[in-house]
Amino acid sequence: MQAPERHPLTITVNGREHTLELEAWVTLLDLLRERLGLTGTKKGCDQGQCGACTVLVDGRRINSCLTLAVMQDGRSITTIEGLADGDRLHPLQQAFVEHDAFQCGYCTPGQICSAVGLINEGQARCSAEVRELMSGNICRCGAYPQILRAVSQVAGIAPDSENAEHAVVTGTVPA
Repeated sequence: MQAPERHPLTITVNGREHTLELEAWVTLLDLLRERLGLTGTKKGCDQGQCGACTVLVDGRRINSCLTLAVMQDGRSITTIEGLADGDRLHPLQQAFVEHDAFQCGYCTPGQICSAVGLINEGQARCSAEVRELMSGNICRCGAYPQILRAVSQVAGIAPDSENAEHAVVTGTVPA
């Protein structure tokens, strides 16, 4: 039996260049997690529906489970591990902490990478647009109000008051 054909790939992941040879069917998600040991990017649905695998490719957000690694040759990939500057958190990471924008934390890396991409895109001008443009990232714990506040704060979007009577107070469990 002949070994499967492997294809050369050179990518930069979190500022570090990697030259590899991969089978054509390896997804970017599997390359990051299984071959480069960057397990911050999560495998959720493996079908592009939950957003847990969101990373940045040349600054744009993508679902890494839906793209083949060989398609990213020559590109720059940023994962959750590449956002902080040493011990200094990225502003979105810090805002997620300040706003208690995670519960189990499984979706958090994808949420944060998606939010970085959303801010880079510059299309969100209000909370409703943030909600719409982040709708591809599912939080099964329901931390959406806190996520919205964290993303809006970093994007410089004023919080809306449409749900003021149902405001979530950080550190409490709404009844």
